[in-house]
Amino acid sequence: MKKLLTLLLVLPLLTNCERDDLCPESSPTTPNMIVDFVDNSILENSKNVFNLVVLGIEDPSVFPLDTSVPEGSNLRSATGEDTNQVFLPLRTTNDQTYFILISDFEIDNNGTPDDLSDDFFTGNQDLVTIDYSRSDVYVSRACGYKTIFVNTNATIDQGTDGQWIFQTIPQNDNLTIEDETITHYTFSH
Repeated sequence: MKKLLTLLLVLPLLTNCERDDLCPESSPTTPNMIVDFVDNSILENSKNVFNLVVLGIEDPSVFPLDTSVPEGSNLRSATGEDTNQVFLPLRTTNDQTYFILISDFEIDNNGTPDDLSDDFFTGNQDLVTIDYSRSDVYVSRACGYKTIFVNTNATIDQGTDGQWIFQTIPQNDNLTIEDETITHYTFSH
């Protein structure tokens, strides 16, 4: 009797589930902006940025960042990475996103490795401002909507420590970011 009751409860669940009730892993979602780094003297050659740290910020008025490492900051765990490509997540609630890209990033412990309060970081900071218009596109019943970014434009502010990113080059005019299969921007340094 218990098996029959269990079968009667589970059977409607199995027959009511349709293929589009599950969002497959391969479904497109809101894309990141893909940026490749190239050599400023030969734009066809990719070039690594050494000890790169990318910080997303809400307000560009904090740029340039104070070089002190605040208590509880995520900068403590940032080790920097040598890379020639980054994926930048764009905000889906605003038409602008700000990032600080720091090359040659290092945390200096000021000679006191056990005292984190006097740590500070070094490196060259450039502020990247990305402007765009947002458009929501229906994917499926299970996946819902994804946001695409239209007329995307990236600009650089070098700050007070000199410029390390020299050019921002879109892959085409009126750039639309719809997926993560192609490079959207090239930054030369």
